[in-house]
Amino acid sequence: MNKCELKPQVVFDEFAKINQIPRPSKREHKMSEYLQEWGRSHGLETKVDAVGDVLICKPATPGYENRETVILQSHMDMVCEKQGDVNIDFDNDPIQTEIVTDENGDAWMKAKGTTLGADDGIGCAMQLAVLASDDIEHGPVEAIFTVDEETGMTGAENMPADFMSGKYLINLDSEDEGQIFVSCAGGCINDVTFRYHKEEKADGLFFMKMTVDGLVGGHSGDDIKKKRANSIKLLARFLYMADEKYGIRLADFQAGNKHNAIPRDGVVVFAVPEDKKHEVKADFNVFVEGVKEEFCCCDTDIKFDLQSCSAQPLIEEGVGRNIIRSLQAVVNGVYSYCQQEELDWLVETSDNLASIHTGDSEAKIILSPRSCVMTNLTNIANTISATFQLAGAEVVQCDAYPAWQMKQDSKLRPIAKDTYMKLFGKEPEIIGIHAGLECALFAQKYPELDMISTGPTLRGVHSPDERLLIKTVPMVWDHLLEMLKNIPEK
Repeated sequence: MNKCELKPQVVFDEFAKINQIPRPSKREHKMSEYLQEWGRSHGLETKVDAVGDVLICKPATPGYENRETVILQSHMDMVCEKQGDVNIDFDNDPIQTEIVTDENGDAWMKAKGTTLGADDGIGCAMQLAVLASDDIEHGPVEAIFTVDEETGMTGAENMPADFMSGKYLINLDSEDEGQIFVSCAGGCINDVTFRYHKEEKADGLFFMKMTVDGLVGGHSGDDIKKKRANSIKLLARFLYMADEKYGIRLADFQAGNKHNAIPRDGVVVFAVPEDKKHEVKADFNVFVEGVKEEFCCCDTDIKFDLQSCSAQPLIEEGVGRNIIRSLQAVVNGVYSYCQQEELDWLVETSDNLASIHTGDSEAKIILSPRSCVMTNLTNIANTISATFQLAGAEVVQCDAYPAWQMKQDSKLRPIAKDTYMKLFGKEPEIIGIHAGLECALFAQKYPELDMISTGPTLRGVHSPDERLLIKTVPMVWDHLLEMLKNIPEK
């Protein structure tokens, strides 16, 4: 498939330009500057707030001046993940894209060994396409581009309460065409610190380096229900069994990068008694076969390795053991499903054991619990804290964000449903999502705001397998334009 077959071309042209602009979370200044220049060069009112959020306003087209203002919203930052053999500087290099075809003949856009940035670059592209087009019928439009959605939603959180004025908001950050989201989970971060001294003693010990990679990973909210393997949990499981059986010493543990990505690989250096090394290797082989069978459907390319290595300074014994035990014990994955019968398939509460990095004097562990019930978010965050506190760690709960509750008297929701049925002859799914959306923060600042979230189909987000189902882009685009034509009058 070549460029001219990517429809609508105006959307894909804007997305191609966006992918030339580095925009890692918390370092989106180049994208913010690009959007400001884009708006001004098109003669549109453009403003920026103190954190870099950009607002571009477009007047109504003739005949639609009396419609309520609608806000189109997406985030400009992207999760930057890559395959181990890919050389890229996310602060300076563009994203290289390609088209692949699956076994069903469907064409997908993906990046070459990195995240694609369609989360949420394709949403940004649709907004710019609306702003750039002169043949679309719509009332007044405010296009909001926020910073730092992926690592704290600080753009939405710090946006001034008078920055936007619209009554309706269409968020373009969802990942399944045909689904209209009307609520989302809240979440927070558990930041765990173990402090220790390192020891040089290695008498009678044999050092081993254990690695795991090839895991699918994925979005820690949307993909958490898919029983995908977590590299930290896999490594900790073997360490716990080996420690209980032989008594081991932990030297180094490195795994995971992003709080909102299921970790895909990791490496551990540990020491075993010299006379037990062959038994440990035999146990490892048995463990690997069991894990591969356990994840035979969802993680088919798991790769383990265990090799001897040179001696390294050891984490003091008691702390090292507590790190291993707490990683074994802490909850990871789905914690509970929604209680309502019609939503019993939807994850209510979950946790992602996201990363661990040991250094010379401390180990840092990050976990990201989520829930659409805020009391249960508090409960699981406290459960995580208690697990590590019992092991002697310091725990800070931070970067909390609220859930977004469905608006019962919404006027936008029926418009979204009816226009979808008109276009495609079937009902869309009206559901909640087990992930954070900026709609939750907007609801706090603008309680009367009527919101939905929609978007084309994405898979593998927050991983190098991120891909965009091309045929769903024109469907979402057509639906967006139909909704814009049907926004109520003032």
